[in-house]
Amino acid sequence: MDYINLNSEKFAIYYNRLVETNKFLNLTAITDEKEVYIKHFQDSLEFVRAVPDITEKHYSLIDVGTGAGFPGLPLAICFPNIHVTLADSLKKRLDFLQKLVDELNLKNVDIIHARAEDLGRDSNHREKYDISTARAVANLSTLVEYCGPLIHKGGLFIPLKSADIDVELKNAERAICEIGLKIKGLYKYELPDNMGGRSLLIFDKISTTPHKYPRKAGEPTKNPIQ
Repeated sequence: MDYINLNSEKFAIYYNRLVETNKFLNLTAITDEKEVYIKHFQDSLEFVRAVPDITEKHYSLIDVGTGAGFPGLPLAICFPNIHVTLADSLKKRLDFLQKLVDELNLKNVDIIHARAEDLGRDSNHREKYDISTARAVANLSTLVEYCGPLIHKGGLFIPLKSADIDVELKNAERAICEIGLKIKGLYKYELPDNMGGRSLLIFDKISTTPHKYPRKAGEPTKNPIQ
């Protein structure tokens, strides 16, 4: 990832605003500078392993349950050619992100206050994106129902997960099929300085999601497709 400059002023501003805001709004349990850069910024940017042509194409990407902006905002900072939508159900987090986006003068970011289930049933968002992603949001079965309906046929769902993904992937097999996805790849990698292992999954959207998905708010979490 030589072309990604984690030393840029924008990432310094991101870090400072994250730590400042975290004093009164729970955004992250990680505040040490080195850990934030590796566990949040660099880990978010490992996403490019799954999309090698990300520097060339004008992808539309939605980050579901974005929280403090990971992985969507680091991607928007590094790749102005992609359009990133940050979606979350907690408005206070989005207020933080809006101020940060304005300060960084990012023209390729939209921010949406909504639950994933509602977005997936909204004609303005259902099957409108090239790529959907999520990081540290829910188990894979639930994530598939959140994110799969948002991408069009031929699009990609790329969740960032922990290293121990094998059982979770097995348990999500029915959900993956029901939503119209097919696994394309799985990358496992180690973060620098022994900061942990991670998994990056890639799913192709091979068919249109049935109208009954996503189910009503809360249902994908309480009763994941099994």
